[in-house]
This record gives sequence, structure tokens and C-alpha cells, in this order.
Amino acid sequence: MKYIGAHVSASGGVYNAPLNAHQINATAFALFTKNQRQWHAKPLESKTIDQFRLNCEKYHFHSKQILPHDSYLINLGHPDKEQLEKSRSAFLDEFQRCEQLGLTLLNFHPGSDLRQISVDDCLARIAQSINITLEKTQNVVAVIENTAGQGSNLGYKFEHLAQIIDQVEDKSRVGVCIDTCHAFAAGYDLRTKKACDETFAEFDKIVGFKYLRAMHLNDAKSELASHVDRHDSLGKGNIGKTAFEYIMQDPRIDEIPLILETINPDIWADEIAWLKSLHK
Repeated sequence: MKYIGAHVSASGGVYNAPLNAHQINATAFALFTKNQRQWHAKPLESKTIDQFRLNCEKYHFHSKQILPHDSYLINLGHPDKEQLEKSRSAFLDEFQRCEQLGLTLLNFHPGSDLRQISVDDCLARIAQSINITLEKTQNVVAVIENTAGQGSNLGYKFEHLAQIIDQVEDKSRVGVCIDTCHAFAAGYDLRTKKACDETFAEFDKIVGFKYLRAMHLNDAKSELASHVDRHDSLGKGNIGKTAFEYIMQDPRIDEIPLILETINPDIWADEIAWLKSLHK
């Protein structure tokens, strides 16, 4: 089974996200459980939680089909101790919100060294941040997203993801989300079947498909290995259609949320329908 959706709006309350996903015929969705550009948010009210759970049940969304994303402000590898603690506190809050909503995945960008500490030290801090959070929570899996490698962001190499996972104590509660645009911008070619074979073989060898818990399906305005994160509509960018056909027909990529973050929400329903048509 392929679960296909988009990162939908939760404006007006998180309970609107399942409805918004249903309206584009999605079988998966992503959302922010709070404002992604603010450190603090008021706690979730019990009536909000109840309505979210009811709407998920009404529109047949199970927790494994839902991929919440944390705040963009969080940097789990921050070189400054005070800022690191601030990020860890906010990350814990994100996990606890997922627990309250009955969600079992949390997608996040690993972090940045800000060119102030070594890559190895930063990756170790990220893993430690995950360990601290997992000890204080239950059921929610930390889903590390690969990055394009813009600026000082880490996570653009499969080796970075593997290095973090290697240092996470509870391997059952860590996974990865592969963003196709980010992978392409980081230098992993996806334009042909042969390129997809090679890229996914490399991923399996270095990280392992057992850790693949979600994907973001985005074409790329940016060039291969440009380290520039610019999404495009499916088939309209430099990746083209082949990669998405490949993903939809690969049984190793079943039973996880496949989430659009493409640039035109008005055609999400069309993109979802196209992806569904590719699944043989």
C-alpha cells in the first residue's frame, strides 16, 4: 500500500488538517502541530486533541500515514550550549504534542554546525539530543530528514544520517525521511532508472531501507549537487517524472507516508491522482 498526500494547512486548529487532506483525496498528510516559526505555542486543549483524533478516524488516517514536522527554529546540533538547550526543550515539546495527538512519527531537520564545531561533534550532539528526548517520551519515532546541504546544514550525505542513527540508543525509535529535491540538490542523481537504482542502492548500503519511515516527493528547480533547496511541481523540474514513477513502483517504499511539498497547492489533488495512477 502506498500512502500519498501533502503537507496541508492546520490553520484554525490541527483538527482541520485531516479534512484538508481528505479534500485533495490524500491517503497521507503532513502538518505542523504549532506555528513552525515560533519557539512557543499554547498547549493543545483537550477538545482540540479529541477533534483531531475524531477527524483522523472519520477520514481513515492512521498514525502511520501522518507525518508531523517540527519547528524550523530548532537546531539539535547547535554549538552554543544555551541555544542547544532551547532547541532540545522545544523538540521535547514537539514530541509531547505528537503523543497527545496519538501520532507516532516526528519529522525534523537534523541541525547545523554553524561552522563553529566539527561535523562529527555536531552529529554527536544531534544524536544526544534525540536520545535525551526519546528517554522522556514514548511511541513517537524521530524521523531525520536529509537536507540539500545549504549553508552549514548537515544531513545532506547518507553518511551523516547513518552516523546519527549509529549513536541513537533506541534504534526502534529512529528513522529517516528522504526528500527527493534535497537528495538531488545534495548530489544524488534521480533522473533515470539507472540513477535511481544507484542512489537507492547507496542509501540501502549506508543507511538501510529498514530505517526509511517517510519520503517527501518534490521535483527540484535547483541543479544536481547545487546544495540549493528549491522545490518544483512533479515532472516540471530538473528531476523529471522517472524518479516518481520509480518510487511508486518500488515495494521497498510501501506502508510509509509519501508527502508532497511541491510549490502549487492548487494542483496537489492532480499530483496525488497522477502518483496513484503509477502504482501498479
